Amino acid sequence: GPREEIIYIPCIYRNTGKKIPDFLATVDVDPKSPTYSQVIHRLPMPNVGDELHHSGWNICSSCHGDPGKSRDFLVLPALISSRIYVVDVRSDPRAPRLHKVVNPEDVFWKCDLGYPHTSHCLGSGEIMISTLGDPAGNGKGGFILLDAETFEVKGTWEKGEQVPPMGYDFWYQPRHNVLISTEWGEPKALGYGFDPSDLGKGRYGRRLNVWDWSTHRYVQAIDVGEDSAPLEIRFLHNPDASQGFVGCTISSAIHRFYKAQDGTWAAHKVIQVPSKKVQGWLLPEMPGFITDILISLDDRFLYFSNWLHGDVRQYDISDPKHPKLVGQVFVGGSITKGGQVRVCEDEELQSQPEPLVIQGKKIPGGPQMLQLSLDGRRLYVSTSLYSAWDRQFYPDLIR
Repeated sequence: GPREEIIYIPCIYRNTGKKIPDFLATVDVDPKSPTYSQVIHRLPMPNVGDELHHSGWNICSSCHGDPGKSRDFLVLPALISSRIYVVDVRSDPRAPRLHKVVNPEDVFWKCDLGYPHTSHCLGSGEIMISTLGDPAGNGKGGFILLDAETFEVKGTWEKGEQVPPMGYDFWYQPRHNVLISTEWGEPKALGYGFDPSDLGKGRYGRRLNVWDWSTHRYVQAIDVGEDSAPLEIRFLHNPDASQGFVGCTISSAIHRFYKAQDGTWAAHKVIQVPSKKVQGWLLPEMPGFITDILISLDDRFLYFSNWLHGDVRQYDISDPKHPKLVGQVFVGGSITKGGQVRVCEDEELQSQPEPLVIQGKKIPGGPQMLQLSLDGRRLYVSTSLYSAWDRQFYPDLIR
């Protein structure tokens, strides 16, 4: 595609002490523009305390080649309020406007689900959104279906009595009749911040959950370790590929998942980010905390962010079983020089990294969400993970 000229990013006021709605910012990323690198528009939501988080399009590659379909709407689930906002980006891409609000009551009553996270479109044009739990904040993996035209809640995608104990992200691959979803944790546990005492109590996820794509039934669980919290999952882009990668946050590992010869699915660890022994932090050892991963469109590179350590990494995945580290850059993080944390033992670095300073301002927070340009030449990185955890780990980011 052509070089991007604007990007959209959700901006969060929840947990900042200001009772102001979250907003969607439009940022000019055209180097030839007089407003390059500036926020050129804000679209505030009509409610306070939503916690915008992920976003998705009304149309994605499942509809590729259909001239009647175009990316006209951005779907913005609110992680805490359970609202779903639909934003019109067709009328004026540089100044998007609110098109529809799906109220949480519709999600609760029609689906018995809450805490929506990832939205993908389906080949049918419907929108499918994964959830973290039920309306009360207990863990529950499920999927909301929205109508392709009206964006009304149609009900749940999943069928049958069996559902996973938790949910988060998902990716589907119809050519292999599979959908695989992940698990973060119980909303009522993680909603107020990260409490180490929750570890070992089954409040954080440990499974990749495998679904039969045609019957919508839950068929298999792949255990990737206690309290590993597998978050973002990505199949290779080649639609024939029967493998991909998942990033586990708390265990700071990347697992390759794949289809076994008997037709079941399996996973094995291919990358482990070592923890650093530290002083002046919450725990004596600091994990990397992998929060987002993505794969380049040519399936050549895997990128991921270590939100606590502060580095973004690039791996060559030409051989998916043996990724090779080929690039690394520090973008903030908790271990930079001059901060509160002293690194006592580090398997990877000779010294603590320098802070990232842009236009005289030290960048607070660590690298979190990633988006690669279509030509694979620019990687956009945002710094907020989730406001309750931002407040805990990066109070400067909140300020």
